[in-house]
Amino acid sequence: MRVAFISEHASPLATIGGEDAGGQNIHVAALASAMSRSGAEVRVYTRRDDPSLPQTVPFTDGVLVDHIDAGPPEFLEKDRLAPFMPAFAAQLRERWAEWSPQAVHAHFWMSGLAGLDAARKHRIPIVQTFHALGGEKRRHQGAKDTSPEHRIADEKALARNVDHIVATATAEAFELVRMGAPRERITVIPCGVDRSLFSAKGPAEARDGMCARLVCIGRLVERKGIDDVIRALALVPNAELIVAGGPDAGSLDGDAECTRLRALAASCGVEGRVIFRGRIPHAAVPALLRSADVAVCYPWYEPFGIVPLEAMSCGVPVVAAAVGGLVDSVIDGVTGALVPPRNPQLLAATLTSLLLSRARLGRLGASGMQHAARYEWRRIAADTLDVYEKVAGARRVAVRAS
Repeated sequence: MRVAFISEHASPLATIGGEDAGGQNIHVAALASAMSRSGAEVRVYTRRDDPSLPQTVPFTDGVLVDHIDAGPPEFLEKDRLAPFMPAFAAQLRERWAEWSPQAVHAHFWMSGLAGLDAARKHRIPIVQTFHALGGEKRRHQGAKDTSPEHRIADEKALARNVDHIVATATAEAFELVRMGAPRERITVIPCGVDRSLFSAKGPAEARDGMCARLVCIGRLVERKGIDDVIRALALVPNAELIVAGGPDAGSLDGDAECTRLRALAASCGVEGRVIFRGRIPHAAVPALLRSADVAVCYPWYEPFGIVPLEAMSCGVPVVAAAVGGLVDSVIDGVTGALVPPRNPQLLAATLTSLLLSRARLGRLGASGMQHAARYEWRRIAADTLDVYEKVAGARRVAVRAS
């Protein structure tokens, strides 16, 4: 099957953990690669953000990244990209006149806008994955939400007009139905985990064995809730917190969120127990996770969350906020613990209780490894390809009927 991925701001070539580079980049890269191993031919269309980038870059066997000129060829925050989607769509229409995909999969709402426009022109079925929904973001961030005002309306229109939606979590599927998406056109398929990279076998980063180690991995943005983890740390004795993500280590001093978090750690009296690593290579993440007693993922909201899967696959228990996709992936009391968000006191009590029992940590870690096996990318790709076959078949029937 020939499949077109559209990921307007999240290129599979991007450095993970940087600004506007995170879970979606991993998802697009891993899903495309897994599909190619199943025999599909995948082209990933993403916006050119560097003038030196060639138009096409081979990613893996069977996967080609195709750069689209839409807006200036430089990095722009994703919330500034909507005005360039008509130009993005126009180039897609030109590309697909030469290479015709059998299915289009748009990742994120702006990719959906461009993809729906171009797919209609060529009568290609389109599948949408939102990765995050504007309504949820607005509820949690309020005035701090920098999304365009028209995002929520655009997402509602997409939910009603695309051929199918792949939601990454049950909570997202419920939200989509409330937005007007037909139930029969929604399939829940979670994100996956690379179990060849994330496993309990392999080196662990060296650490001071005198204290427990907590690890947070993700972008340094307020909604990730790292400030609440720092507040909790002040109530957890004999433990350190490693925070990986954000800019390169050499640029942390100039990062506003890192500066805020460092000041908070100082005010809580734990500045010596919080270590900011900055962005680390994705290949270095497994060793860091293996060195942890507990991986902590405590955002205000999280559409899915790949880091907990990576931690569980490495045999590390996860303490996570009971929000969004984390409720699906982390089994409370089996692979870790779920804690209501924005409650550092309860988070601290949960962490303290877990760290007091090495045997319990071991049981949770072993269960997590078994649970993570359900999220292998091979299985995720197969389920997604089944959706493409379904919508492509329905489109063929509709064309014959017309």
